Amino acid sequence: MPFNPLAEKGIPLGRQLRSWSELNVDPYSSEEVHPYTRCRVILMNGVEVEAMNFSHAFNRNCADVDLKQRLQAVRRIEQQQQKAVNWLVPGEAHENVLEVTIGYEQVAVDLTAWLARNEPDPYLRQVYEYGLLEDFDHLYRYANLMDLMGNSRRAEEITGDYTEITPGRPTIFEHRDPCDDIRRPMTVQAAHRQSLLNAMTLVSAEQQTMNFYMNSGNRPSDPLARALYMEIAQIEEQHVSHYESCLDPTVSWLTNWVLHENHECWLYWSCLETEVDPRIRAIWELHLNMELEHLRLAAQALEQIEGKDAAELVGPGYEAPMTFEENKAYLRDVVARQVDLTAWDSEFVPISSLPPDHRYFAYQAKVNDGGAPSERVIEQHRRTFEGGEYRFETEGPHPVEALRPDGPHQDLGYQRAAGQHGAASA
Repeated sequence: MPFNPLAEKGIPLGRQLRSWSELNVDPYSSEEVHPYTRCRVILMNGVEVEAMNFSHAFNRNCADVDLKQRLQAVRRIEQQQQKAVNWLVPGEAHENVLEVTIGYEQVAVDLTAWLARNEPDPYLRQVYEYGLLEDFDHLYRYANLMDLMGNSRRAEEITGDYTEITPGRPTIFEHRDPCDDIRRPMTVQAAHRQSLLNAMTLVSAEQQTMNFYMNSGNRPSDPLARALYMEIAQIEEQHVSHYESCLDPTVSWLTNWVLHENHECWLYWSCLETEVDPRIRAIWELHLNMELEHLRLAAQALEQIEGKDAAELVGPGYEAPMTFEENKAYLRDVVARQVDLTAWDSEFVPISSLPPDHRYFAYQAKVNDGGAPSERVIEQHRRTFEGGEYRFETEGPHPVEALRPDGPHQDLGYQRAAGQHGAASA
């Protein structure tokens, strides 16, 4: 049976406020937590941040005092929800910035893979698979950095046996002219309801990753670590633009409010259905029951002010929960088929098909002048560990021969881009 959030009764808003002691939850144990429990915590923090950012933007564009007060009442509770979720992450002494970063990239890989596999729209599936290969490569770069920094744990101890750590589309070649990061938008009227949920999920997750790197990327002291965070943070901004441009830009603020609350309900329900830690599962259940009331209030406002029925947006309910799960075979297939793609306007094309004067090459030449930190990390790891690099490949050699150890990037079709700043290393 589908889970219909509009048919469920939530906790009245007046009973949702919590004390500081209730919000200051005990963090999970970094050594004992299931990798996908960590992923759910990171994801739901990002979802709450997106909900608050949207609500603040709505507040700044709303003249109705009564509606502003309703938004603020819900927003205050969502601020508390964000604190309870994000405070599950241990402090620096137990899980340092690089270790948290590995968790963020595992979220980006396995979340995007699940959403792409469960995306009914072929164009949106391609959008997601394109971004997936870039985050897959970020995981590999950060894992090598963590190993190089002498961290007490290796990346595979954080991700478990669920996610391979190996090159995707090389980060150095992900830097594109801004015009080539905008995608075709869907429309709420025509889009499958799952497509709306999928796109909003990726916007939330990538935005949180961007924010985390923007604010935490300067915490390491090592210049190479700082440089890598800076480079990848730029790609995360590209990803936010990439995914958010898929959303319908024509819907009203009230419609968007309903969509946001429905999105939170779906993901808290998904976490509740799939969580293995009983203590954290209770938090997902509590927050779901809060969000059911938030959705009811948004639906009520939509009906009162615009005369629209929220059931037309939500539909009969959710058929399946979003699930963090192994995607190794799927990822290998996508890497083999799409590693050589780049973007041209809203489409995806092989790099080799671009004309010699395409803006991609000029942009590459400018930002990669002098080399890229993402390449220097691998080069430094090889020098430090006598030719080796860190990989965690459980399913055999890399599916793309050019991306196996000592394989040349030029074989991927990036010759002109590589020629602008020297050959890149895999």
